[in-house]
Amino acid sequence: MGPAHARAGRALEFPGAMTTPPAERARPQSAREYQTLMRNRLIESRLTPNAISLTGLILCLIAAALVFNEYYFLGGIAFILGSVCDTLDGRYSRMSGKGTSFGAFLDSTLDRMEEGIVLTAVAFQFSQAGDDAAVAAVVVAVLASLMVSYTRARAEALGVECKVGIADRAVRVVILSAGLVLAKGAGIFDFDLLEPAVWLLAGLSVITVGQRIFHVRQELTKAAAL
Repeated sequence: MGPAHARAGRALEFPGAMTTPPAERARPQSAREYQTLMRNRLIESRLTPNAISLTGLILCLIAAALVFNEYYFLGGIAFILGSVCDTLDGRYSRMSGKGTSFGAFLDSTLDRMEEGIVLTAVAFQFSQAGDDAAVAAVVVAVLASLMVSYTRARAEALGVECKVGIADRAVRVVILSAGLVLAKGAGIFDFDLLEPAVWLLAGLSVITVGQRIFHVRQELTKAAAL
């Protein structure tokens, strides 16, 4: 049997085998394959981790402007999207190999700024309502959240891993986002969870600072005893 007869026999045995275009045969067949394809396309693009970080900052500035104008629900959505960008930039940096030392510095710096920017807008609204106690809670929340990040950075500079605590950035983002989306006048429910969210954020952040200080003390004491 010649080569032509063999190809014809295979075509009869497997209908469509000789007519399926190579591009179609290479098309992803599973969710994992599509995810891999999208990841590779993203890596090949001109998108940089710094661009994602700056997009997160812009979205948080938009969120603050919306909160200033009492559009709490939209502000909460913008804050959530900005925080998602903060989560993606570091992961994309590691995945794509496009990360730089300055990019890591910029990412950490903007993360600290974004939370404070939105909380500043929240404090303004509490001030307009004459709620001084809530304004004070916002100040405590901002200071404590900064200290949560600082204690980790300082501990790692001493060679101690410090990711302990109940209120890391992800938890704080969830609490503040829920408070904004469920704020009075947000248009979903007829109750206000913004002020309770700020008090919760302040309290948990203070506790987390204490947890990290205690953790670092323990680790350094163990190291000194060796």
